[in-house]
Amino acid sequence: MKNISSHSRLQTSIMLLEEEQIIKRQLLKEQLNKFFDSIKPLNLISSMLKDISSTPDLRDNVLGSAMGLASGFLSKKLFIAGSGNILRKIIGLFLQIGITNIVAKHPDAIKTFGKYIVENFLTKKEVKTKQGVS
Repeated sequence: MKNISSHSRLQTSIMLLEEEQIIKRQLLKEQLNKFFDSIKPLNLISSMLKDISSTPDLRDNVLGSAMGLASGFLSKKLFIAGSGNILRKIIGLFLQIGITNIVAKHPDAIKTFGKYIVENFLTKKEVKTKQGVS
């Protein structure tokens, strides 16, 4: 910065520096507002879900794990079925862990098997009729 010799130049320099300070303060406030908005729990969850949906491998892993947990929990509930037997509860727990691991590690095989079941057993099959020769 160069030396200021006149009173008018000093006043002008002070005004310019004050305006620059106001602008920088406003920019800092905007950046802080953006930062605080980005760390709100709803925005964190939203950005996490966007990241998951944009990454196919991560999305498949999350879906496979969720499918494994759900199927393991369901199999345990079906096996125990309100029983108070402690042995049955222990076996149900091991069944849940095993099915959860199998489904989480092999989601593609489970999907393929599910498609096979739907296509071959649950859909109506078209009956081919023979047309008679006239």
